[in-house]
Amino acid sequence: MSTGELAAALRTWRDRTDPADVGMAANAPRRAPGLRREELALLAGISIDYVVRLEQGRTRTPSAQVCASLARALRLSDAEQAHLFRLAGHATDGGRVSRRIPVGVRRIVEALHDSPVGVLDATWTLISWNPLYAALMGDPTALPERERNTLFRLFVTGEPSSRVRHTPEERDALARSLVADLRGSTSRYPHDPDLAALVAELAATGPEFGALWDSGAVAEHHQSRKVIAHPEVGDVDIVCDTLTTAEDDLRLLVFTPAPGSDARSRLDLLAAVGTQAMVMSRPQV
Repeated sequence: MSTGELAAALRTWRDRTDPADVGMAANAPRRAPGLRREELALLAGISIDYVVRLEQGRTRTPSAQVCASLARALRLSDAEQAHLFRLAGHATDGGRVSRRIPVGVRRIVEALHDSPVGVLDATWTLISWNPLYAALMGDPTALPERERNTLFRLFVTGEPSSRVRHTPEERDALARSLVADLRGSTSRYPHDPDLAALVAELAATGPEFGALWDSGAVAEHHQSRKVIAHPEVGDVDIVCDTLTTAEDDLRLLVFTPAPGSDARSRLDLLAAVGTQAMVMSRPQV
């Protein structure tokens, strides 16, 4: 990777991004067109210092998750996003997990603003989300990258999120389903080093993952039901449907109210007050 090429591309994309298009106030005087560095940092959920280091070409290769966040914040086209990933050393091919989020997927996530929606790659790592997802589940930017992986959190802490509550039966069913889905990913991406490293880490968490892995089950994960214990609006009973994209093998998690519950009113309350009250923390990257 050429850090100089990556730095130049990021500066060009930032300068050409209209602040009004990404929800930033455009009436204040600006010394230059486009986004300020602090605005890009806010939109991408990274530190201002890291943006500076990227644009000055003096940082290590940004992670695929950071690239996906930058692409979303800068409203890159599919071709530009692919170029960014190549410059950052994350070229996608048939043997590697894609973390590229096509423009069409971003448009769907934005359109579903009344439902919490998260986007995960084929390793079950969260790479994008809408504001209601962050308000319901907690700000993902506050988590280290490994803890954004659903399976890692499930087998290390017992639940995929600190706010999720499952019955023991629901939790065990989720674990079986996710491991079976992950095994399918290993055959589709046999040469992806991050996927191989994840499987090795999960195997070291204890006997539960090993037993499920050794069963050899392969299946796609589609749906689960869970209760989100939110500190402000209380328990939110939701159904989580998983939609898989054909081209990039992404998982779109779409949360909808469980039948017979009051989750819709709680989500509406959270949409009205929770997204504004949420404090965006900065990960150390």
